[in-house]
Amino acid sequence: MNFDSQITFCYTRDLAGTARFYEDLLGLRLILDQAHCRIYEVTRGAYLGFCQGEDCAAPGDVVVTLVTDDVDGWYERLEARGVVFDTAPAINEEYNIYHCFLRDPNGYRLEIQRFEDPRWAAR
Repeated sequence: MNFDSQITFCYTRDLAGTARFYEDLLGLRLILDQAHCRIYEVTRGAYLGFCQGEDCAAPGDVVVTLVTDDVDGWYERLEARGVVFDTAPAINEEYNIYHCFLRDPNGYRLEIQRFEDPRWAAR
């Protein structure tokens, strides 16, 4: 048995601001608008959802990782649009990745990452 897709839900006090970030800055496609929740396609079969909530938990240690070969391109595009990054792109030798970090309007930590490990490409 296999699953058909995967959705990670996060919570926000500002759904409109969150929508602007994920739609306008990251360019994710809105798949379903449920009024108080919005679901975005990250890649085929993988989705990110945000639901409005006043009593939502703090983002804490949640990390949403977006995998791409074009880490530098994303960094340059987002920085040019005023996005502030926690870290610039750099090699992480421990995990054999090239990545950078930023925060969305809710404080969730986003990682834009490229795997340098050839086993990832072979999957």
